[in-house]
Amino acid sequence: MGAVTPPNGRAPHDRVPADRSPKQDRSRATRKRLLEAAVACLAEHGWAGSTVSVVAERAGVSRGAAQHHFPTREDLFTAAVEYVAEERSAALRALPVQGRAEVVAALVDLYTGPLFRAALQLWVAASNEPQLRPRVTELEARVGRETHRIAVELLAADETRPGVRETVQGLLDMARGLGLANVLTDDTARRRGVVAQWAALLERELG
Repeated sequence: MGAVTPPNGRAPHDRVPADRSPKQDRSRATRKRLLEAAVACLAEHGWAGSTVSVVAERAGVSRGAAQHHFPTREDLFTAAVEYVAEERSAALRALPVQGRAEVVAALVDLYTGPLFRAALQLWVAASNEPQLRPRVTELEARVGRETHRIAVELLAADETRPGVRETVQGLLDMARGLGLANVLTDDTARRRGVVAQWAALLERELG
């Protein structure tokens, strides 16, 4: 006797598994909320005030759900800073071709927003937390290399010329310094003049 074909035309053994994409989408959305909440908490409350429970509450998920995605506190916060760093790098890569003044301003913005504040808190914590230090050191080295590469592309800088690499790195170091100056007080007015001067310097140095 032949197999009975159901009305949908498929034999029982040919049944397509339930679509898992909605579940995967929910999982990705939960992970993203946790990462964004972790960065916000780190920037606002520092390392000491940013526990997994605080982040989970801000993200609107249970502590258990948070630990499902990130088993340890270190996992959560290093992943959070890396996630936002990648988002900002993507935004930099997507910048339309502009003058160097606009590129310098965009790079400085990278170091004066919530991401930098969160990263700064993570650096301070890593200096006192042996289990966190190697992870943060590796993360920052990777982010630094990527940011430098993007800066070189955006500035159309020819690093085969003597001094150009150091000039680009000096720009990034300057931007980091401006980020530090902006932590305690609003440094917008002074920063605007420094950014304009660096843009003029780059025009002369890069040609």
